[in-house]
Amino acid sequence: MTLTNAQWERYARHVSLPEVGVEGQEKLLNGRVLVIGAGGLGSPGLLYLAAAGVGTIGIVDMDSVEASNLQRQVIHTTSRIGRLKVESAHGAIADLNPDVKVIPLKTRLTSKNAMDILADFDILIDGSDNFQTRYLTNDACVIAGKPNIFACVQGFQGQASVFWPSGPQGGPCYRCLFPEPPPPGTVPTCAENGVLGVLPGMLGLIQATEAVKILLGYGETLAGRLLMYDAERMSFRSIKVRRNSACPVCGDSPTIRELIDYEIFCGTHAEASTGEHKDTERSLMEQISVEDLKKRIEAGEDLVIIDVRNPDEHEKGAIPGARLLPLPELPRRVDEIEDLKDKEVIIHCQKGGRSSRACGILATRGFTHTVNVEGGYEAWKKLS
Repeated sequence: MTLTNAQWERYARHVSLPEVGVEGQEKLLNGRVLVIGAGGLGSPGLLYLAAAGVGTIGIVDMDSVEASNLQRQVIHTTSRIGRLKVESAHGAIADLNPDVKVIPLKTRLTSKNAMDILADFDILIDGSDNFQTRYLTNDACVIAGKPNIFACVQGFQGQASVFWPSGPQGGPCYRCLFPEPPPPGTVPTCAENGVLGVLPGMLGLIQATEAVKILLGYGETLAGRLLMYDAERMSFRSIKVRRNSACPVCGDSPTIRELIDYEIFCGTHAEASTGEHKDTERSLMEQISVEDLKKRIEAGEDLVIIDVRNPDEHEKGAIPGARLLPLPELPRRVDEIEDLKDKEVIIHCQKGGRSSRACGILATRGFTHTVNVEGGYEAWKKLS
């Protein structure tokens, strides 16, 4: 292909770079990048990939824009609250660069669809926020022989790397660094632990930079290195990481040659149901409705109720008599409630998700009777 007059003007600063030039810009325009998640990491990456002229961008996301997203998910706007993120991102990219073809995929990446979706792209950028998707994208990319550009953020810190064992620099895959996922509930999500709004912007731009370099075939990527960023101290450091010859996916004798059930592997047991996640593990654990809980409290029962939300949430209101024990602190503070192992322990959070994970954590620590409050404090508030 040759650049049009409009493209010569738009990409003039690229073309003037000897390392890019016309040939490099044509590589970008022919490039196809798949971005998993149009959230904190995906937002800045999508904008800069589009600005750079990456010709085809796929976006996998099934969520809608919420007001709480806008503190960091800069591709979305207040006027788009309530719209699907893939639609919102598509609109923003179209306004920024009409050269770019956007493929919005309103779906959840699964073991059944990942290989088919990935087949149409050169590079995958993982902007997900859960372990099952990270292991899924890793294994799919290794099997397909395609680069997986990884990043994660929490609080004031983030990490990034390129996992591409079959690439020119070699290196490990995600499983080489993290062979097994952490127990469910032991690593808090950004919703539970918070994230500095500008942090995913920095890491998302690093991911976009690596994608552009790979498409250009220029420079040294993060393959074989894990980059760690500390926003509090404004410091970067990287450590070398090596491929594990015994890795079940990219090792010398791989045992995983096709995608597995990653919800079971990660212990989340999530499955799709009418387009939403259904936590089958939660459906199997003992639960109590807020109506029944209120009756027991009013009857004067001596109940043990634990609130696993953050302190600021607890201060705004909690179920009467609930003791605060935030989920991120629970694994190291279990000994404080050791005397409750054989008693009924009722656990609540804001909506029921964190409390279900807390029930699972306590069950692994020998607690014999944990009960999850359905709907959490949000459901409790509706009673009054």
